[in-house]
Order: sequence, then structure tokens, then C-alpha cells
Amino acid sequence: MLIRPATPDDLPAIRALERSADTAAHWAEREYDALFAADSPRRVALVVVDESGTPRINGFVIARCSSGEWEIENVVVVPDRQRQGIATEMVRDLVERAHASGATSVLLEVRESNLAARQLYKRVGFSQQGRRSNYYRDPPEDALLLQICFPAGAKVP
Repeated sequence: MLIRPATPDDLPAIRALERSADTAAHWAEREYDALFAADSPRRVALVVVDESGTPRINGFVIARCSSGEWEIENVVVVPDRQRQGIATEMVRDLVERAHASGATSVLLEVRESNLAARQLYKRVGFSQQGRRSNYYRDPPEDALLLQICFPAGAKVP
């Protein structure tokens, strides 16, 4: 498994993967196009491909980056590769990049019912910091706010 920064050429595969995932944050095409636009907010997009060189994208993670705080906006893994540690490695890689860039924290929100994602984030070191009542629609559900902080001089878990 190879985790690398996404490129504009990856967008069709990222979009297709996102559309096939029920738990993904579903974005409009313009939002994906803005990932690489110079005038858009800074984001990091990472993709996972097989080290064998197969061009298939097995997963992606996208985060909005500000100077002190990064926010994970989307994490998706292809169904036939789920439960193999891919999402965990992508999120760890992203957290390490945030820490190395000088960010003080990474945050995200997750559906309360998404137990697999909640366990993944807990393994990486996130803890619950709050709740947004009825944040999600279709179906209505609370969002849990999770965060990992980097105290000065601390190593990433």
C-alpha cells in the first residue's frame, strides 16, 4: 500500500469512489475541482494505491488546512479493501503531516452510528470534544466532534 498526495488526474476515481460509499461526505463536482484551485482554501488530499503500480485508487482522505487546525472532511475506502487498516494508515499519515506542518490539532465530525469510523479515530488518538444535535440528514442523526491535539514538543501517537 502506497499513500501519496492526490493529483488532478485522480479526481475521476475519487469522485467515483465517493459516490459508491454510503458513509462518505457527498460533495458536488465543483468542490472536488476546487481541491487543486489556487484561489480555494488549502486542502490536503491523499490517496492509497497498491505498491504494485496498479493505478486503482483504494481510498482517499481529504482535509482542510488552516495554520493551526486541520479538519478531516472525507475518508473513503473501496468496499473490498475495508477492514484491512487502509483508513487507519491514511488518517495516521494525514495526522503526521498536520503535526509536521505546525498544526496544533486535527478535528472531524462523524455520525454517532458510524461505529467502525469511531473506533478507527480512537485508535489514531482522537477523543470526543462535543456533539452537534441533528447535524446529519437522511437519516437525521447527531454528529460527534472528535479532535486530536498536539501539545508543544509532543510526538504523534
